[in-house]
Amino acid sequence: MTLGYGDLRKGMTIELDGEPYAVVGYERSKMQQRAPVIRVRLKSIRTGRVIDKSFQGYDVKLTPASVEHHKAQYIYQDGDFYYLMDTYSYEQFPISSAQLGDSLLYLKEQIEVEVLFYNGEAVAVELPNFVELEVNDTDPGVRGDTAQGGTKPATLETGLTLQVPFFVNVGDMVKIDTRTGQYLSKVS
Repeated sequence: MTLGYGDLRKGMTIELDGEPYAVVGYERSKMQQRAPVIRVRLKSIRTGRVIDKSFQGYDVKLTPASVEHHKAQYIYQDGDFYYLMDTYSYEQFPISSAQLGDSLLYLKEQIEVEVLFYNGEAVAVELPNFVELEVNDTDPGVRGDTAQGGTKPATLETGLTLQVPFFVNVGDMVKIDTRTGQYLSKVS
């Protein structure tokens, strides 16, 4: 099956040069008496790298990528590999730290994630939008420092360092947005 210009949608996955890519955005343009040009912004599912590609003419065909999504739970780490378990079939599979990339900063045991499989191989992890992590290290807030609503650095249980308000202390649970890496709120 191939996709034409009219079938292209944001968020769909296509195969280009033997690699899976997700369509981040696209733009079509057609000048008078010329073939159309389509500019596509693609994000590599394996590496997360974003590229821009242009295609000209009516006969360009794109191939959809066979990417499957499975709900999984992170269970443990062994060396450079992180093991996840499919929550439906209970099958375990490893993913290397290179494949996880920045997701490692939000990954803690028992967290549920979506794993992307390409041709039967686990290639990437999609985190939930928000995670709750414990503060392991931060300076104590001093009474009177909160008049301007300032922030201080804090190191969380996964090693992530970010700015938190002065009232957050060691041992507190905080809610983090995994898309931006920013503090959202303190969890009671």
